[in-house]
Amino acid sequence: MFDGSMPIPLASLCALLCISSASLRAGDDPKEILRRALKANSHNHELELAYTYVERHEQRTLDKAGAVAQRKSTTWDVIPLREESHYRRLTQRDDKPLSPQEEQQQAAARQRREAERQKTKALRDAETPEQRQKRLDGKERARQREQREIDDVVDGLDLRLAGEEQIDGVPVWVIDGAPHPGYKFQSNDLSRVLGKMKGRVWVAKADYQPVKIDAETIDSISFGVVLGRLNKGARVHLEYTYVNGEVWLPKHITFSASGRVLFKGLSMEGDSAYSDYRRFSVDSRIVSDE
Repeated sequence: MFDGSMPIPLASLCALLCISSASLRAGDDPKEILRRALKANSHNHELELAYTYVERHEQRTLDKAGAVAQRKSTTWDVIPLREESHYRRLTQRDDKPLSPQEEQQQAAARQRREAERQKTKALRDAETPEQRQKRLDGKERARQREQREIDDVVDGLDLRLAGEEQIDGVPVWVIDGAPHPGYKFQSNDLSRVLGKMKGRVWVAKADYQPVKIDAETIDSISFGVVLGRLNKGARVHLEYTYVNGEVWLPKHITFSASGRVLFKGLSMEGDSAYSDYRRFSVDSRIVSDE
């Protein structure tokens, strides 16, 4: 279950948090602040693909008394592979170097990804005008779908401007949000997860970037018929850092949750740390949609 990625319920929760006008002063309306923040966060994902970084995940399983019964961690080097993805190379397990066998497995995985990248590049270079247009049309449909999801998030939440603060010298708006009673989300995923959460988001006043997010489930959330359930009271905290004067990227994520996975009760907590962001420039990346 622990492979360096977050548990399925938490990953869904975080992803939905982070999915989440020009003529108005957004400061007059928390919905407009959030709408701009979600659009800015989406753009950050594109900029993130220009950076290498290190990520470390730790997951702690708790016993019935709340004490740590098991602790696991993985550390990864993350490198841009092409304009739509990163390559993640496992470097440590439980803060110890990999075994020779695991090193070989990582090297083999890197070779497979490089072969896939080269194949994709060859197909891209050989595109006909019709094929290229079809690919770009698909990207446009995805962009429009994301915009609909952003609108769904904003429309489905009761939002309140709770105040203004400073975080590391950055002036921010503080916005509280909870599901709007009776609202029917267009997306089943949003309805299942975001419809059962409340939270607070800190948004930079200068550029509408999410700087910090706190969220808590206010009801249990089920995933699949028997896959799992996330209990009420699960919490997640996200912090972002300003990198290279151009983009806000994840800095730290913490979570605590209890629930059931395949009929087995589970209580856990953990954190993810992101560090050593560096702009990555190499001509082996597939660089353009054009």
